[in-house]
Amino acid sequence: MKASDLFVKALEHEGVEYVFGVPGEENLDLLESLRTSSIKLIVTRHEQAAGFMAATYGRLTGKVGVCMSTLGPGATNFVTAAAYAQLGAMPMLMITGQKPIKASKQGHFQIVNVVEMFRPLTKFTKQVVSAGTIPALVHEACRTATEERPGAVHIELPEDIAHETVGDIQLLPNYKPRRPAAEEQAVETAVRMIEDAANPLILIGAGANRKLVSNSLLKFIEKTGIPFFNTQMGKGVIDERHPLYMGTTALSANDYVHCAIDRADLIINVGHDVVEKPPFFMKPNGAKVIHINFSRPRVDEIYFPQWEVIGDIGNSLWQMTEKIRPCLHGVAPEGAKPWDFSYDKKIQEHAAKQIQEKSSDDHFPLLPQRIVSAVRSVMPEDGIVTLDNGMYKLWFARNYKAYERNTLLLDNALATMGAGLPSAIGAKLVYPHKKVVAVCGDGGFMMNVADFETAVRLRLDLVVLVLNDSGYGMIQWKQRSSGFADFGLTFGNPDFVALAKSFGASGHRVEKAQDLDRLIEESFASGGVHLIEVPIDYSENQRVFEKELKEKTCLL
Repeated sequence: MKASDLFVKALEHEGVEYVFGVPGEENLDLLESLRTSSIKLIVTRHEQAAGFMAATYGRLTGKVGVCMSTLGPGATNFVTAAAYAQLGAMPMLMITGQKPIKASKQGHFQIVNVVEMFRPLTKFTKQVVSAGTIPALVHEACRTATEERPGAVHIELPEDIAHETVGDIQLLPNYKPRRPAAEEQAVETAVRMIEDAANPLILIGAGANRKLVSNSLLKFIEKTGIPFFNTQMGKGVIDERHPLYMGTTALSANDYVHCAIDRADLIINVGHDVVEKPPFFMKPNGAKVIHINFSRPRVDEIYFPQWEVIGDIGNSLWQMTEKIRPCLHGVAPEGAKPWDFSYDKKIQEHAAKQIQEKSSDDHFPLLPQRIVSAVRSVMPEDGIVTLDNGMYKLWFARNYKAYERNTLLLDNALATMGAGLPSAIGAKLVYPHKKVVAVCGDGGFMMNVADFETAVRLRLDLVVLVLNDSGYGMIQWKQRSSGFADFGLTFGNPDFVALAKSFGASGHRVEKAQDLDRLIEESFASGGVHLIEVPIDYSENQRVFEKELKEKTCLL
């Protein structure tokens, strides 16, 4: 068989379902091998979008998402997607082509040292120099991508190696090893610290949104009665309608949830990764932190846990649930003070009131609170909302309650623009029967608008909201907050309704606030790809994220 056939068989052996990408002439052997395989090829209009789709597949399934490009400019277009997957802990394999390495007649034309380029952006990067090494390389790449902490890996397959003939080479055994459990003494020390605390809180981070952590965490929360809050990428691990949910850290400080954080003397940090924007800043004399994760933390000046429980998170929480003696209702273990969460309850009620404010306001252009409320009201419990990156991300993180894990997909690690639409396409391919909405700013949407055609070509049922303020809204807010003049952050936009129709999709424009809910529901009902242009007014940024938060008091 050809080496390219062996490569594809190795991918099939690893459970690969899709390859997203833009092939080139250096991939033609691999393309032919894919044609006769069980793997579905999703041709995209840009390599970056292919990478975002593959990373989203990995994020949702826990399996490696695969994307493909040619050499040179195709490979360099993967750079942002590689960083997106690596920082966001999403398992993704990039396969890039290359000129023949044994005898090339084109000199250095299009040649970039792609392997070295990806070294700082991936967990693993290798060039295939012999067809016989393919099974081991593919297996090692997929294993590395999916093991904790997940991330991006890369294999370069040169044109002449792909064309080689190989004999009967056995594929390597494919199995999932059990993750190690935390040491019992580490668990017992953590339990004692929690029992000795006066005001503990639980933080849920992105690491808890992978693997089977939700059930163990829910049992721990319900046995102890300890209130919880989450990072942006930890949303939905526990249903946010739960009475102990305190909120999401859309900001790093000075939001309502930080009133409870500032009062806590112990934070039980489940699955937090310092790559994500900080949910709070640790202080030398502040609350102690217990780090519960698959791996040890990266310590810096704002995150320096006093104790670590390292191992499978679900198992660690199960052990802790078995051992802990809750300090509720005036009854506590000998020598410990009973926990009193009455203050946290007041904070929770006050925050809920503030978040609901203006959620039904009919102001036009629409306020962010109104947009979040409309999306939440029409989405089912398992519906998936994917966000691009912009000011609206803070509003969705703060105001949108996620009922299930991975139902609000946002990027709070690399925080790149352009990922919202490709991520929605990837999510819809993984879950074809779930409702999927992409929420994009006009800036981010236009960065990968070409792959709107991909969604149409695949005949997906997909709704895309384009929030139109004709500018880079988040940066404008920061510019204004810093006292700078309004400069350099506005642009023009196409007629989005006409643009959608030119792609063969349906286009709609919100003319009044009451239109939004109806248009989303009608778009889902009629099927196909729909773009809904939503004029947005960000004047609430200053009131809520500046004036109100600076003036608020935690002495309720």
